[in-house]
Amino acid sequence: MREELASLELKLNHRFADGERLRRSLTHSSLANEAHPGAGPKYDNEQLEFLGDSILGFLISEALVLRYPESREGDLSRRKAHLVSAAHLHGVSRRLDLGSYLDLGRSEEMSGGRSKKTLLVDALEALIAAIYLDGGIQAAREFVNCFVVAPGVCADGNADDGAPKNLTDYKSALQEFAQARHLPQPRYVIVRERGPEHAKTFTVEARVGREWVGEAEGNTKKSAAQLAAREVYERLQASLQNADVSDV
Repeated sequence: MREELASLELKLNHRFADGERLRRSLTHSSLANEAHPGAGPKYDNEQLEFLGDSILGFLISEALVLRYPESREGDLSRRKAHLVSAAHLHGVSRRLDLGSYLDLGRSEEMSGGRSKKTLLVDALEALIAAIYLDGGIQAAREFVNCFVVAPGVCADGNADDGAPKNLTDYKSALQEFAQARHLPQPRYVIVRERGPEHAKTFTVEARVGREWVGEAEGNTKKSAAQLAAREVYERLQASLQNADVSDV
């Protein structure tokens, strides 16, 4: 695997067990055809893009159903249409700077392929498939939830990309969930601060009653609180799902 792809792994928060999967997800057919003429699709990212498109659709549908259990199909479809749109995915790929990591043939390189929306969206979907094949559905789910469904939460707790805002606000989601389940309202406490004034790290504890507690760090109080809320929210969701299964 190219040495510079290690920086992309850091952005993705996923270290590939098989670096060839990551490399292939970023290889356009123009380069594959130049390097391996007549070799078929096994060297480029087109098959991965095909698989990634389906995985992305499933994971976004799953996230929306969990987040909006009372919504009708039409409302869920509208939200999904935004999240899988080329415009939204192009924004995700640009934030990850995928264009700088693409392997392109001479023709695409000369025609500005690194900034073409279609190539960037295809590479993002291929990357989702590569993460799935390398780390399983949970690794793909974490990537999609972090970068596609709720961009910004993993970085600083702020997102302003036109996506439905509730999907990026885990504090509000946790509060609504607690109200719906007649649980105590969430409480947030700053556990500690460390580091110099210009580069502080904050640790925040989120708590719902005595049983449900989450703790997270962030470079702002807001981001730490969002991540702590996310931890409690996802644990409560998982507990609810397990309870439903055990009742069957």
